[in-house]
Amino acid sequence: MMESLSGACWLVILIFFSVGCGSIDGSAMQDRFDRGIIHISCDESFKPVIDQEVLVYESQFPNTKIILHYKPEAECLKDLMDSSVRMVIATRGYSNEEQKKIIDSLGVDPQKMLIARDLIAVILHPSSKDTFFSIGELKEILNGTSREQLLPVFDGTRATSTVRFMLDSVLKGDSLGKNVVAAKNNEEVIDYVSRVPGTIGFVGFSWIGNQDDTSQLTFRKKVRIAYLESTDSAGAYVQPTQYFIYTKTYPLVRDLVYVLKERHFGLGHAFARFMEGERGQLIFSRSYLMP
Repeated sequence: MMESLSGACWLVILIFFSVGCGSIDGSAMQDRFDRGIIHISCDESFKPVIDQEVLVYESQFPNTKIILHYKPEAECLKDLMDSSVRMVIATRGYSNEEQKKIIDSLGVDPQKMLIARDLIAVILHPSSKDTFFSIGELKEILNGTSREQLLPVFDGTRATSTVRFMLDSVLKGDSLGKNVVAAKNNEEVIDYVSRVPGTIGFVGFSWIGNQDDTSQLTFRKKVRIAYLESTDSAGAYVQPTQYFIYTKTYPLVRDLVYVLKERHFGLGHAFARFMEGERGQLIFSRSYLMP
C-alpha cells in the first residue's frame, strides 16, 4: 500500500511539473522535437539557407511543421514581443532593454546564439565596366555624391538588415541619397540590377553564393559581382567568398543570430540545436556561408 501511495505521489508531482512548464504560447504539451507546429520570424535576406535548414529538419521529423515568416529585419525584431512567434532569426540578437521587456511581458528569458556569418554582395548590371570599389567609393555612391552616377538598389530603403548594415558600417551616420531605389526583396534587387544599366545592388550572399544551386547560378549569370577593397591590404580587391567571410578580409561581413523564446524544451529548442549542430552547420557551409 505504501509503495502504491508513493507511486501515486510521484505521478501527481510529474503531472504538476509538466503543467507548470508550459511555453509562452501554452503549447508545451503539444510539441516536442519530433512533432508539433511552431512559427519563426526570419530576415528575408537569409531565405535560401533557412529554407534548406527547415527542409532537412522536417524531412528528418515528418510530424513537425516549422512555419517561416520572412520579413524585413525591423519587422522580425518587433516579433520578439509576439508570443505566437517562437523564434526570430536576424543579424542581431536582443538588447538588454529588449531582454527585460521579453521577460516582463512574456515571462520567459530568451536565448540567443550566433549560428553563422554572412556577407553583403555588391552586384552590377552586366554592361558595367568598373567592378572594383573601395568602401570610400561605396559611401559616395550611397550618399549621392559619387561621380559614377550609379543608382543604389536595396531591398527597401529602411527596416531591412542590409540597409541598417550599410548605414552603420559604411555611411556611419550619413544618410542615403535621394537616388536610392527600393525593391521589395533580394530577388527583385537582382532582377532590377540585371535589367537596368547604371545600377548597383546590395544583396545577402545567401541569394547568390551557392554555385551548386541552379536558381542561384541563374541569378549570378544575370549580373556582375563587384570586387571590394580588402580590409587587410590597401589596393588589393576581393570578391565575396566563404573564405573571405572567415578571414573578414571582405569588408561587408555580418552575423546570423537566432533568438529563442521557449520555456519548455520543445520544437523551438530542438530546431535551434539542429542549426547549431553538425548537420545544421553543414547546411550553412554548403550554402557558402561561414558556419
